[in-house]
Amino acid sequence: MDEVALEVETVKKEYKETGKKLEQHIDSIRDYGKSGLGFSSEEQKSSLPRLNGLAQDCLNLLQSLQFRLDLLAPQMPSDDQVQDAQFLADSWKDQIESWRVALRNANLQAKTNMRKTAQEERELLLGGGGESTIRRRNLQTKAGMTSAAESITESLRRTRQLMVQEVERSASTLMTFEESTGVLRKAESEYKGHRSLLMQTRNLLSTMQRQEVLDRVILVAGFLLFSLAALYVVSKRIGLLKLQRKVMEAVKSGKVEKIVPNIVQVQQNGVPPLDVPLEQLVHDEL
Repeated sequence: MDEVALEVETVKKEYKETGKKLEQHIDSIRDYGKSGLGFSSEEQKSSLPRLNGLAQDCLNLLQSLQFRLDLLAPQMPSDDQVQDAQFLADSWKDQIESWRVALRNANLQAKTNMRKTAQEERELLLGGGGESTIRRRNLQTKAGMTSAAESITESLRRTRQLMVQEVERSASTLMTFEESTGVLRKAESEYKGHRSLLMQTRNLLSTMQRQEVLDRVILVAGFLLFSLAALYVVSKRIGLLKLQRKVMEAVKSGKVEKIVPNIVQVQQNGVPPLDVPLEQLVHDEL
């Protein structure tokens, strides 16, 4: 059988049992306060407020079951079962309303019974005699026990409500803790991801810093080499200029053949002498 169908059967069974309990409570309320049952042990255990509280709990449970059936009806496997479940939910709704009316009428009947019983007791007490005295004492004892039982029942109901509220508050707090735990776990995972990214970024920055230092060293070394080469060229050029100046002075003074006979001969003839080495001529030209 389908899981939804099994759930529907469970709801039906629970609804039937709760309906029987509610009818019993309504009958007890209807018979409450009758003169023939005025001093039974059952009434000593179950006062009218307690019976009304039990009946209201049953009505609330029945309404919850009807709401569950209304939610489960569209999930039934076949269309016929869906229609039957919806029809049953509607009939339950009407039946719950009829039980509410019956409970209201039972409370009215109980009040009527209590008025009649009080009137009979009053008449009996006013009649005098030993029987009336015993009856008066029994009434006082019963009234005290009933009042104590009602106060205890009311106290227990308040305690139950407080416990239910505390359980709901604890459940909401637990859900909040679970949500906070999920958020913290998510934040931890994101932090771990960012941490690995930060480590990679730090490594990249270290590599870039090392590369920057290496680039600076290369630039400084290249600049020094360029400066040395420039100084070498300038020094050579200055030496050549000095040599040229001396040659010009020697030419003007007529002593050029004594100082640089080979260079003057080259400048005059344009052909280097055969007895001068080629390396010396190149060096003199430079």
